[in-house]
Amino acid sequence: MCIGTEYIRVVIERFKSIKSLGDKTIEQLSEGDIHWRLNEDSNSISIIAKHLSGNMISRWTDFFSSDGEKPDRNREQEFEDETISKREMIEILEKGWNTLFETLESLKEGDLLKDVYIRGERHLVIDAIERQVAHYSYHIGQMVYIGKQIKSENWESLSIPKGKSEVFLQEMLKRHQKK
Repeated sequence: MCIGTEYIRVVIERFKSIKSLGDKTIEQLSEGDIHWRLNEDSNSISIIAKHLSGNMISRWTDFFSSDGEKPDRNREQEFEDETISKREMIEILEKGWNTLFETLESLKEGDLLKDVYIRGERHLVIDAIERQVAHYSYHIGQMVYIGKQIKSENWESLSIPKGKSEVFLQEMLKRHQKK
């Protein structure tokens, strides 16, 4: 097993897990819910989705041949509250995720120690990946938190529900003993 190849596999799985949390949050929300904001300074789920997609497309397009902050990206516009449908928001977000996964799946072990640039700053590929894992987790976490607040008692837990830790642990132990 090559450590670099395994790292790429693990990172792809981690991003899929992060994406899944966002997808499962969005599934629970209505058209109106995706635009809810606590106040004018807060971001709605649709704004966060636009920002995530803009970042993904900018960072992962032409990954090795151009700066990760593309000149045609309008980051400020990502934070404008446009009335887009839930379907449109999902399409925007999927375009970003698809760009990310296409690039990650094309990486080879030898690519991990190559240089890429973000806003003119040099990063090793492995560092650029880790930076985006943290960034996307942060924003998906915001989406989950907003979704939980909106749905309140109607929220379907995306992790271990309160009071179910021991049951979950026993199920996991049983599942892994069978393998």
